[in-house]
Amino acid sequence: MLEGMNRRSFLELSAAAGAAAMAPRWIEAQAAVAPATATQARPDPGSIPIKTTKLYDNVYLLQGAGGNMALQTSPEGNVLIDASFAPAVPRIREAIAAVSKDPPFALINTHWHSDHTGGNEGLHAAGFTIYAHQNTRKRLSTAQTVKMFNSVVPPAPAGALPVIVFDHALGISRNGDTLDLVHFDPSHTDTDIYILFHNADVMHLGDIWFNGMYPYIDEGTGGSIGGMIRAGERALAVAGNGTKIIPGHGPLGSKADFQNFHDMLSAVRDKVAALKASGASEQEAVAKKPTAAFDAVWAQGMLKPDAFVGIVYRTL
Repeated sequence: MLEGMNRRSFLELSAAAGAAAMAPRWIEAQAAVAPATATQARPDPGSIPIKTTKLYDNVYLLQGAGGNMALQTSPEGNVLIDASFAPAVPRIREAIAAVSKDPPFALINTHWHSDHTGGNEGLHAAGFTIYAHQNTRKRLSTAQTVKMFNSVVPPAPAGALPVIVFDHALGISRNGDTLDLVHFDPSHTDTDIYILFHNADVMHLGDIWFNGMYPYIDEGTGGSIGGMIRAGERALAVAGNGTKIIPGHGPLGSKADFQNFHDMLSAVRDKVAALKASGASEQEAVAKKPTAAFDAVWAQGMLKPDAFVGIVYRTL
């Protein structure tokens, strides 16, 4: 039963073994980025196996080439959160078949980026109905400019577009649980949502959380450091101390882990804001190394400290 209110790819963050990497399709776009921004290997998404971790009786974490996915199984119909890259679809279907013979029901997109929506078309063809925030459908339906890569992403094919969209929130009661799909105000993008499984006590935050790494914030489609921090506050208010929290990238975490990420974002925001208020230019703020105290922990992902500081500065 459905209750609730009633749009392609940018920076393709592959998260294999907890690290983010760029997909082959974006090698040209990556060439426009400063070397310090993205330096890691770019494996073929279709060659990376999916790691499956059981989180609850019928809820699983799926981790492969793209953003982290979640799967809820049941004879009523499987619910999948996010769709990785298009070449990963056969791997995703294999991973689902390994734990469930149940029919497909819903594919929920946490936001518009194609490391989370690239598999939409293939999974829709396999029987999944695509759910998302209305802005995800809008972004996928039209060409998008990727500011960091100075590139334009064409519209997604019709079969990749969400068909059930909502504005503020949508509830799904199915498979012995109730799922809340709730839109954040613009944060990582203007399309982000979280999904909370009430009985399983599992929460998928999409790219509101990059666990163990500085986050990419898509300033070209509504993202900002302030929005990320406010989204984090909302998520922390909903999560319980025992909630299993799935980040968009990186390992499964807890509320305490996410609090550490949120505290880091707040501290970096404050340092960069003070530099900007004092009259420092973006280049001068970057040269001051305001993330230095955090780099040992958070500079292990795709986004390097100087690139992250630049995004923070520009989106204050």
